[in-house]
Amino acid sequence: MLKTTFSLLLFLFISFSTIGQSRATYNITFNSIWNATDHTSLPGSAHWSKLVGATHKTSNTFFQLGGMASTGIKNIAESGSNTVFNTEVNAQITANEADQYINGPSLGTGPGDIVINGLEVDEIFPLVTLVSMIAPSPDWFIAINSYNLLDTNGDWKTSVILDVFGYDAGTDSGSNYTSSNIITSPFQPISMINIAPINGNKMGTITITLQSVLSVDTVNPLSNISVYPNPSTGNFKISNPNNVALKNILVYNILGKKVASRKASSDENYDFSYLEKGIYILKITSKDNNIKTQKLLIK
Repeated sequence: MLKTTFSLLLFLFISFSTIGQSRATYNITFNSIWNATDHTSLPGSAHWSKLVGATHKTSNTFFQLGGMASTGIKNIAESGSNTVFNTEVNAQITANEADQYINGPSLGTGPGDIVINGLEVDEIFPLVTLVSMIAPSPDWFIAINSYNLLDTNGDWKTSVILDVFGYDAGTDSGSNYTSSNIITSPFQPISMINIAPINGNKMGTITITLQSVLSVDTVNPLSNISVYPNPSTGNFKISNPNNVALKNILVYNILGKKVASRKASSDENYDFSYLEKGIYILKITSKDNNIKTQKLLIK
């Protein structure tokens, strides 16, 4: 039993030690081709809401074609409001399912470009979801869902161009760009808009271009961080001599299950004394998404 426990701990420590050691920086451009020929008409007030999204690690975390729209997706599709969606992303960050909220700009015209430069993507959160409202519209939006920036070999993709289509959130039954609000009852699953006015034609493209990669061999700025006392009763401090800005502290048991988490505090004092005695792994994450793992013994 002792040998099995040690093997599990060793596996976890090696696995967690690689988390976050590879990060890539990407530039993203949404090129809108919204036009009267392909999409029936171009409203005089045609525009796009902010292009928002997240980097995350599980597919279909925020929406799925054929699934029901969350309140966050509904609000973006109907009014361009991203407040609730931001909250949904933050909830997934807390659950360690997402890494960051992407807050891109809007576009005040139908055709044109939305550009997001310098997006840093961590290898454990390689999926990208992006959403923007087709405005004006009843509840229509464009999106890419859970696109993986790692290839089948685990390498960062250098450049991709993705066709972007219009989707109906299933929450408003209006049939044209400027229809009055007609609440759909009951709500329907998210679907591709294959009928007028969009006619199933693509609305544009999203180009994602690799700018740089931070290698796993790069020195981790958290290398000088340490935990003391260790062993402890669960009350400990984190020594941070380089004053690296920390984001959160996660605690895993030897089976790899997350058992505790909290945001990093300025006073550097942490209390996990409510946990049972045993061996744990701390995952310390900086605001720059560097990660250090540390074995913790609670006695």
